[in-house]
Amino acid sequence: MLSILFVIYEILIKMFLNIHLLSFTRNGYLTQASTFVMLERFRLSSKLLKKLVGHTRNVLSIDYSTFDNRHLLCSGSEDKTVCVWNLENNTQIRQFNGHSDFVYCVKFSPYHCNKYRRNVICSSSNDNTIRFWDIKSSRQLQVFKKHTFAVCGIEVSPFNGGRYLCSGSRDKTIRLWDVDTSKSLHVFNGHNWTVWCVDISPLQSNNKSGNDNDKSSHIGLIGGNGYTICSGSLDATIRIWDIETAKQLIVFKGHENNVRSVKYGSNKLKIIGGSNTILSGSADNSVRLWDIRSGRQIQAFNGHTNIVWAVEYSPLVVNNVDAGGSSAVICSGSWDSTIRFWDIRSNKNELYVVKRDYGQCDGVFCLKFVPLKKKVNNKRRELNSVNLCYGSSNYINVWG
Repeated sequence: MLSILFVIYEILIKMFLNIHLLSFTRNGYLTQASTFVMLERFRLSSKLLKKLVGHTRNVLSIDYSTFDNRHLLCSGSEDKTVCVWNLENNTQIRQFNGHSDFVYCVKFSPYHCNKYRRNVICSSSNDNTIRFWDIKSSRQLQVFKKHTFAVCGIEVSPFNGGRYLCSGSRDKTIRLWDVDTSKSLHVFNGHNWTVWCVDISPLQSNNKSGNDNDKSSHIGLIGGNGYTICSGSLDATIRIWDIETAKQLIVFKGHENNVRSVKYGSNKLKIIGGSNTILSGSADNSVRLWDIRSGRQIQAFNGHTNIVWAVEYSPLVVNNVDAGGSSAVICSGSWDSTIRFWDIRSNKNELYVVKRDYGQCDGVFCLKFVPLKKKVNNKRRELNSVNLCYGSSNYINVWG
């Protein structure tokens, strides 16, 4: 009898702990293992933390990376420069001046980091080139020159250690490059106007490591069998391409104007469909969510009053009574000088709006969520919080 009571007692204790943990997480005080932060907590505690000043014209693109325990941000601007910032002390540590025109997009290169232990930035420009910059030596490493007009968006592959890069151009094409050999491998033709933005589908569950020991990485010429490229164009369409064959798979039509930003979803996020979704922002002032499997639009989010330049799947979640649980939160930045947060499962009004400084009308061109470490009682402690960095006129704001 006592043994039975003891077993029941153990079960009740475990149930209590599980319920307590669930409540603990839902109220926004997430455990260290959790990767999500409640939007309400972010909304109530966030504010403008800092401005990174150094560019002299609009900041069009930013990217984030950690290297040698430093939290780094890189940025590209209409002032033709690429800058590197240390987020720990808010200082500019490098500036590259090799482009002769606007810098549209910047990315840290995981391939150089993985293979050579070098911290390298890739940038695309209105001067028709893609260039690679070594932060430590402050010199240019590579130049890609096959595009015949401006190179707008770029993205690195999640497989094979980031060895491949795709780019979209005003010449209406998308190219796939081998970063190791500097060769153009594929040209994707189909858009009838500028290809403004590109993305590559996220790392697949059967190819987690992305290294040479993974058998699936050897399937196909490139090692990207099953991966796709998504492109957004000024022709108002979004297109999906097979990365191995360069064949067009799907065309999404629904935006009424230029497509300025596209992003694949991820299975790591609390999103129905996960990596089978695409998020887009457009000059028709809307944010839209698409289902790759059905080839149809899932949701349209309306509220911006001008061009939506940037969209992001965020690490934030919100309680959704209608959905019977929590929903992922998506984020968008616009020429209307606002950043808006939306419930991915609902096309109702935005959840939260961050407004830029009054008197400024340059808009928000790019967004990036970065992990945040807070000091608690003068001690560094890792918390599940985030900063939101965004580029606007001639500076970068850090909100968190």
